[in-house]
Amino acid sequence: MNKQQISRFFRILSKEYHRPCTVILTGAGAGAVYGNVRATMDIDFCLVLKSRSKKNKQADWREFEEKVKEVTLRTNIAVQYAEDIDRWSQITYLDYQKHTILFKKFGSIEVRLLDPLYWAIGKMTRFLAPDVRDMIHVFKKTKTSPIKLAALLGKALRKSPRSTMCTSFRRQVELFFEEYGATTWGKNYSAESAVKAFRKAARIKIVLSDKS
Repeated sequence: MNKQQISRFFRILSKEYHRPCTVILTGAGAGAVYGNVRATMDIDFCLVLKSRSKKNKQADWREFEEKVKEVTLRTNIAVQYAEDIDRWSQITYLDYQKHTILFKKFGSIEVRLLDPLYWAIGKMTRFLAPDVRDMIHVFKKTKTSPIKLAALLGKALRKSPRSTMCTSFRRQVELFFEEYGATTWGKNYSAESAVKAFRKAARIKIVLSDKS
């Protein structure tokens, strides 16, 4: 699906669900809005309900689930959502809810985009060929700074619980900066500077016992 189809989904949903909430798009859906990247088959997002009490929140969550199912059947668009998308990944998204950009408001539903720097955490974690293409395209479109990106990714690695994914994440981040950086940021780009910024933020020599 594309940007227009994503808008249509939430426009229809807003006519069925009337309670205030915030949706934070991530994944390929956010990429489609940012840079009109490859078509995506579903929409991934964080759902922030603005309920006045725990009891109301439970009721609102059930109602949202029911309305989403109805709209999914009408639009043939699948969605995946959670209260906290940080639980989806072994690499933390840090304080991602504070780093979003308004896309559109559909009735009581405010749809926001995860900031490209934070959006990249999930893409770097998965790192399939489509994810690499998405990142190149979105970073170009949004003029994302490679040094700011490297620092944020390094911080995410440093703050994540130790696991085998940390080793994979480090390797994938450095591979992206080394192999795809020039394509993304042009001839004046320095892979060495980006990798250095990433390692500094990650404190790799201390955390991962890297003696290189």
